[in-house]
Amino acid sequence: MAPTEDINFYRDIILRPVITEKSMAEAEQSNKYHFYVHPDANKVQIRRAVEAVFGVRVTAVNTMNTKGKTRQRSFRHRIGQTAAAKKAIVTVAPGDHIELIESV
Repeated sequence: MAPTEDINFYRDIILRPVITEKSMAEAEQSNKYHFYVHPDANKVQIRRAVEAVFGVRVTAVNTMNTKGKTRQRSFRHRIGQTAAAKKAIVTVAPGDHIELIESV
């Protein structure tokens, strides 16, 4: 992933928002928004992508890698695994806001 100022590059970094009760509560209370991001993206790229796509000022970025979970499938009791993912928790400046539901 080469750095570039193209908006499509930034849209490739942010895969989708995480919309759960916990993430929506954190968005309302402390301006923290959760996103699934590209596994190779670093914090600087995530910060630039959120600022470019949503037009907000980012104050902090926290990332975490989640492992895929093992699940039992019904066909002959085979075992499968869900996909691994990388999540980012982005804190935006006070006064800035991201409309997650409309932008999805």
